[in-house]
Amino acid sequence: MELADLVAPSHTAFLISEMQRGIIGDLAGPVVAELAAAVRERDVVGRLRTLADGARAQRVPVVHATIQYRPNRVGVRISSPLMAVTLRNPDHMLVGSAEAEILPELGPEPGDIVHDRRHGMSAFTGTDLDMILRSLDVRTLVIGGVSLNEAVFGTALEAVNLGYSVAILRDGTVGVPQHFADDMFRYVFSLLGALPTVDDVLAAWATTAGTAPTEPSNGGAR
Repeated sequence: MELADLVAPSHTAFLISEMQRGIIGDLAGPVVAELAAAVRERDVVGRLRTLADGARAQRVPVVHATIQYRPNRVGVRISSPLMAVTLRNPDHMLVGSAEAEILPELGPEPGDIVHDRRHGMSAFTGTDLDMILRSLDVRTLVIGGVSLNEAVFGTALEAVNLGYSVAILRDGTVGVPQHFADDMFRYVFSLLGALPTVDDVLAAWATTAGTAPTEPSNGGAR
């Protein structure tokens, strides 16, 4: 399938994974320092902002998938080494905290969907994301953000399991170390879906839109 057909605005959503202040922003701690540095070095925020603006102009839903924990970690079972490390701080990424905020460069803008989860390693785990996407007649997810190690991988795999097509942004996602990210694209993500750049998706949208970009819709959803 041609990329323009795969990511046509009429059936596509742009999902931005965990681009939050406490993960890759100004409040990121030492556990995620390498990941935050990789995001800065590759200008991932700038690339995602460009694509988010393009998505809004074409009325493609922009979904911010975040992780936010309840006080006292209610609803979380520490079931992996990563969770054991990141949850040592009882105040880390609490609901409504500054750490849990989306990077201001990325929004949320009016019309964006902010989708929180409370546990797990995927935006679909224990959430209504699938129902939200189906209510919008979404069939393809363009996925960016962090990280290729966990959340982006888990979300892409679950999306395919649920019947969605996926396009994982080669220049809008990060994994660490870099050789691992390269191997993931080559041996894993290439088998799950398309691997476009931000410019590839924007060009595809320009081709399929056929008209000048429209104004983003008003109103928001949370």
